[in-house]
Amino acid sequence: MRGYALRRLFAAFIVVVLVSIFVFIMMHLLPGDALLVKLGQTGRIPPDQMDALRQKMGLDQPLYEQYVRWIGHLFNGTMGYSLIFDGQTVSGRIGQALPITLELGVLGLLVGIILGIPLGIMSAVWQDTPGDYVLRCVSLMGLSLPQFWIGLVVIIYGTRYLGYAPPSGYVSFGTDPVENLKQMWIPALILGYGLSATTMRMMRSTVLEAFHEDYVRTARAKGLAGRLVVYRHVLRNAVIPVITLVGNQTAYIFSGALILEILFGFPGLGELTYTAILQRDYTQVEGNALVTGAIVVGINLLVDLSYGWIDPRVRYA
Repeated sequence: MRGYALRRLFAAFIVVVLVSIFVFIMMHLLPGDALLVKLGQTGRIPPDQMDALRQKMGLDQPLYEQYVRWIGHLFNGTMGYSLIFDGQTVSGRIGQALPITLELGVLGLLVGIILGIPLGIMSAVWQDTPGDYVLRCVSLMGLSLPQFWIGLVVIIYGTRYLGYAPPSGYVSFGTDPVENLKQMWIPALILGYGLSATTMRMMRSTVLEAFHEDYVRTARAKGLAGRLVVYRHVLRNAVIPVITLVGNQTAYIFSGALILEILFGFPGLGELTYTAILQRDYTQVEGNALVTGAIVVGINLLVDLSYGWIDPRVRYA
């Protein structure tokens, strides 16, 4: 078990490094740079002053030197400094935005699990009944409708007919838990709906597959009630593929949170990344990508290690 965990940790480290390199290269391939954005409406300045400013910001150095300099900033905890906002560290800005994204992501994940797993079991138990057809239609809609479209519909028609209005400013959970949840519950439902649809379909398939196993037929032959068969024998074996799916959907949760943060005006990591890309704030984008990649890889690692706890038959070589 320990050897497997160490190998997975090393592989996770390699993945995070490759993600940082890829994002670094792609950002520098975009036209323009942070200096042009920072100058904004100040007008033209002499070329020699432009060169001096680029040298001061380190934009005149070769790409590999800029990357190595940024890696060096990781060891002092700053992750570099924003190219647009003087004196602000990348880690400081991430520290302000990340809790908002994590809260929205965790709430969306909880919605997806709480809705997806029970409804998937119900759909399998009610196979080929009207209830099954309704649940399958609900899951198909969740897979087909884009989150930004659902968000726009909620904002437009909710504002017009239901008196709903997107929050004008973000209130943290520590400041006012009730107001925070009032702001978060609709975006969390939208974010979790897509995940619940995927989870529901996977849960239905794995439960139906488990129903045809010999140990289930034996349990039924012994006279166990249908509910006991499902919860004692079927569920534990059918849930492993679902856990893998939920872990792999972490990236989906973060990408959905990015869009919803912009729509609902939450100053989270998604909006910070979007703004940094527009401003060509290379160090900020690289830091955001590194943190996001580390979170996604870390959750996938925890999912892999959880198999042995859920199913004792799973052993790690």
